[in-house]
Amino acid sequence: MTARGTLANAAFTRHSFRMCYSPTASFASAALIGTIGVMTLRHVRSPQTLLFGATPILFALHQFTEGLVWLGLQGRIGSIGRDHAAFLFTLYAQGVLPFLMPLAVALMEPPGWRKRVVSGLTIVGAIAAMWDAYGLIFLPTRVFVDHNAIAYRNVMTGNLIISLLYILASCGALLLSSYPVVRWYGILNVIALTVVELVRDYAFASVWCFYAALMSIMLYWQFSRGHMDRVDRAVGT
Repeated sequence: MTARGTLANAAFTRHSFRMCYSPTASFASAALIGTIGVMTLRHVRSPQTLLFGATPILFALHQFTEGLVWLGLQGRIGSIGRDHAAFLFTLYAQGVLPFLMPLAVALMEPPGWRKRVVSGLTIVGAIAAMWDAYGLIFLPTRVFVDHNAIAYRNVMTGNLIISLLYILASCGALLLSSYPVVRWYGILNVIALTVVELVRDYAFASVWCFYAALMSIMLYWQFSRGHMDRVDRAVGT
C-alpha cells in the first residue's frame, strides 16, 4: 500500500466506518442487482442499448462469483472451486470490463465525433483487456483477505500504464456519452474509483466492482423512465 493509502485508511478506520465484506454481502448484492438487472432488460427498447442495459445483471453475476471466492477462502468450498471463481471474477473485472464498457457506450452513440472518440477508447480498452487477460490466464494470481476485503494480486495486471489505459477507456467513454445518465454514471464511477484508491487500494478490484454494481441501480431507473431512448442533443454530436 502507498503511504497516501495508508494514511487515508488509518483515518477511515479511526472514524469506525468500515463495511463488512463477506459471502453474505456478495450474495445479497448479487440477488438485489440481479433482480434489478432482469427488470432493466425488460425496459430495453433498442438493440443499440442492449449491452449497456445488461450491465446490472453482468455485475450481479460478477458479485455472485466473488461470493464463491469468499466461501473458498473460508474453507467452505474446495480450492479448485475457489480458484475457478477467482479467475472468473478477475477476468471480468480486468480482462472484460475495460473493453465492454466503452463498447457498450459506442454502440449507443449516434454518428458524430463522440462516437468516433469512444470507438477509439474501445480499442484502448481492448489493449488493456488483452494484456490483463493474458496475465490472468498464464500467470498465477494470489487471492487473500486483507482488511475484511479480498485482494487479488497478479504481476501483469498491476502494471501502471495498463491501469491508466483501463481507467481512460472505461471511465472516459462514460464521461463522453451523449446520454446524461451515462455521464452521471461515469462521474459516480470516477468518484468511487478515487475513494477506493485512497481508502482501500489493497483490495481495489473487489471494492470498486462492489460499488459499481450498487450504482447500477440508477440505470434501471433511467431505462424504466425511457431516458435511454433520448439523446441529449444539446451537447451536440
